[in-house]
Amino acid sequence: MYTVSVQAHYDSAHYLRHYHGKCERLHGHRYVVEAALQTETLDQAGLAFDFVELKRELRALASELDHRNLNDLPQFAGLETSAEVQARWFFDQLHARLPEPQSDGLLYVRVWETPTQWAQYAPSVVTAPPRIPPVA
Repeated sequence: MYTVSVQAHYDSAHYLRHYHGKCERLHGHRYVVEAALQTETLDQAGLAFDFVELKRELRALASELDHRNLNDLPQFAGLETSAEVQARWFFDQLHARLPEPQSDGLLYVRVWETPTQWAQYAPSVVTAPPRIPPVA
């Protein structure tokens, strides 16, 4: 099984409404977001997925959150803005943006709040991604 991963970053502020502690106050992070895709086959160029395409989509999503108060954004209306919720948002958005079969190979999205702590979202049932047919 082949796995490829790309990262992007964004600087944002947020606060947790239902948390009692210092994170209930407005504060910021330099977030790093990682997306991983998996497949069993390589294309004719020897690639599992095109890094360029995956980075473009991940960076576009990260730019929507960059230098923003996440609590003010419509995509998080009524939700907490935890790293877990952000990871799920990135996963869902990437899955919708990537063409098949790449979207079906999306394995997980991980969001770091600091260099030593992260949250990850992956579907609870992971099935083998479809095979990518070789390019003729």
